[in-house]
Amino acid sequence: MIIAIDGTTASGKGTIARRLAAHYGLPHMDTGRLYRAVAVAAMKQDVPLDAAGPLADIARMLDLSDFVEHELRSAEAGKAASVVAAIPSVRQALFELQRAFATRAGGALLDGRDIGTVIAPDADVKLWVDADVRQRGERRWRELVGHGEDVTLDQVIDQLKIRDARDQGRTDAPAAMAADAILIDTTDLTIDAAVERAMAAVEAALAKGKTA
Repeated sequence: MIIAIDGTTASGKGTIARRLAAHYGLPHMDTGRLYRAVAVAAMKQDVPLDAAGPLADIARMLDLSDFVEHELRSAEAGKAASVVAAIPSVRQALFELQRAFATRAGGALLDGRDIGTVIAPDADVKLWVDADVRQRGERRWRELVGHGEDVTLDQVIDQLKIRDARDQGRTDAPAAMAADAILIDTTDLTIDAAVERAMAAVEAALAKGKTA
């Protein structure tokens, strides 16, 4: 079974993905970490974020064990990741890694922005997780402040709007809800309620598949 979970930043998709993976016993790949890692490596090596060739080389040689989580979760890493993710050669360099993970024996769960449309269009279940941008901003702002970053709520909301526009407007594999995906709107949900709704959607999709 392949489960594809796509959606916007701070919508709750990462937490939903981790909990569903644990529930169904599936290996989980947070594909956003790949792009964050490429961006962080580039900044450490003083590689410009528009240098397609060197960035693709970094992507091909990527080893996530070289990074610590707080580096990948910073606001700077998030902004830079959105920039490098718009470069076709970087996306291509990471495509095979993601596709191989998705098609491994026994199934897998991946979350990102183009899993259901590009990486695993044949997924058994596709979810699109989203929420109002202000609600997402408040969630992300609390996370960043909790990590000691000096940033205002309005700045975070503005950054989310810019990232949404960049992710959805890129020419190569734009972030988009697959036609057969199920929408999970977490705006007014606690994370537990959002996970329950996502799990119910997965069960309904699997039941529909069995009777199709």
